[in-house]
Amino acid sequence: MTITSASTYSLIRAAVIGSLLLLGAACAPLDNPTSSANTPANTVPAASTATTDTSGVGGIADNSSSYRIGVGDELSVNVWRNDDLSVNVPVRPDGKISVPLAGDVDVGDRTPQEVSEAITEKLAKYIRDPFVTVIVTDMISEGFRNRVRVTGAVQKPVSLPYRQGMTVLDVVLEAGGVNEFASLSRTTLFRSDGSRLPVRLDHILRRGKMDTNYPVFGGDTITVPQSAF
Repeated sequence: MTITSASTYSLIRAAVIGSLLLLGAACAPLDNPTSSANTPANTVPAASTATTDTSGVGGIADNSSSYRIGVGDELSVNVWRNDDLSVNVPVRPDGKISVPLAGDVDVGDRTPQEVSEAITEKLAKYIRDPFVTVIVTDMISEGFRNRVRVTGAVQKPVSLPYRQGMTVLDVVLEAGGVNEFASLSRTTLFRSDGSRLPVRLDHILRRGKMDTNYPVFGGDTITVPQSAF
């Protein structure tokens, strides 16, 4: 009877120890398959999505593929595994940047994706399968494109930073109102897309009728012509 109990105890003890060993192995941390140590040397890293400004990576737009680069914008051009070709440059007044080997590249009014493709095409003459990253790090030109302007027969023609909710009346008041020569009924709102809207500024200022007190957007211009008399 004593022998049987000891044998049973030994079997139970072995089973418990075996279970603990299996549990420990299951909980052991696994190597990260995406770590740099396990990444093949010839694998191109995936382009990460930027969270600041607008950028394009390797011909793929990150967070604003429609952004158009302008004069004064700061660009970061990175050529993978070619640090000597990677540069941080401002867009010159002629709308171009200079990249080693690629030379001058026209970037004005292009998207980061288009610039990436243009640089890639130029570098492909000198290096094999270039992978180019283009990121807009400072959108200086955006501030100018998004301004709202009022010109003509106003007290003080101005260019204002766009603010959400702006209307024609807001912009005219920012300009100090109209002067005595203003032709209020011929005021026009010019949209940045080329369209135009007639504004009855006389109705707005003298009658309080707001049907033509349109909202304005970045790039819009309000013109108050001068009366012929």
